[in-house]
Amino acid sequence: MPVEEGLRFAHDGSTEVGVLLSHGFTGSPISMRPWADRLVAEGYSVRLPLLPGHGTTWQEMNRTVWTEWYAELETAFAELTDRCATVFVFGLSMGGALCLRLAEEHGSRVAGLVLVNPSVLSLRRAIRLLPLLSRIVPSVTPIANDIAKPGVSEHAYPRTPLRALASLAKLWETVRRDLPRVDQPVLLLRSAVDHVVEPENAAAILGGVSSGDVTEVVLENSYHVATLDHDAPVIFDRSVEFVRRVRAERAGDRV
Repeated sequence: MPVEEGLRFAHDGSTEVGVLLSHGFTGSPISMRPWADRLVAEGYSVRLPLLPGHGTTWQEMNRTVWTEWYAELETAFAELTDRCATVFVFGLSMGGALCLRLAEEHGSRVAGLVLVNPSVLSLRRAIRLLPLLSRIVPSVTPIANDIAKPGVSEHAYPRTPLRALASLAKLWETVRRDLPRVDQPVLLLRSAVDHVVEPENAAAILGGVSSGDVTEVVLENSYHVATLDHDAPVIFDRSVEFVRRVRAERAGDRV
C-alpha cells in the first residue's frame, strides 16, 4: 500500500463542538471517513488523523510504537480543544483504546467517548508470547476486513506486524490499569459477532470505568469494522444523539 497523505482529514466547522476520530490497528482513516462525513454534515469540527506507520507498509508500521500513535492523536486533540468549546473522542478497535487513554490523561477536556468494538485485551494465547515471538517473526497473516457487508474493504495491511502488535499489547496494559480514571460519559457499541475483538473487551471497559453515564449498544448485523458495515447508520445516529445530549447536559451544568 503506498503512502496515502490524502487519507488524513480535517474540517473546521462549529467552534462549539469538535470530534476527534481514531482508526484501528493496521487500518487507516478509510474505515472512519463515512462517520467523519456524517459529523461534518452535522456542522461539527472534525479531525481524523492517519496514525504513524499506517497507510504505508506493514514493515514501516513495525518501526513504530504505541506512544507515537497516541502522540499523533493527542496533537489533533489539542487542535480541537484550542478551537472548540466541547470535544468528543470516537474510536474503532485500537482507536478506542487510544481514545480511552486521552480520557484518562485529559480528564474533563474530553466531553465524552464513543467506542466501537474497542480493544483493551486479547484472550489469544499467542499474545503472551509476543515479546519473544516479535523478535523472531516479523509478521503473520492478518485479521482484517472483518465486515459482513459484501464488497466492502477497510484497506488494511495484508500482514500483521508483530513488533507493532507487541507495542499494542503494552498500550492495552496501560489503558486497563487506568480505566478508573475515566469518568466521562461513554457510548460503547459492539458487534454481536466480532472475529477480531472478544466480548470480554467491552466487559473490561464497562466494568473498569468510573463513569455513571454509560450506554452499551449491541450491533446485530455487523462484524468488527462496523463503521463500514450494515450497522454504520446506527453508529452514526447514536453518536450524534450522544453528542447532542451530553453537550446539552454540560451546558445545563453551567447555568
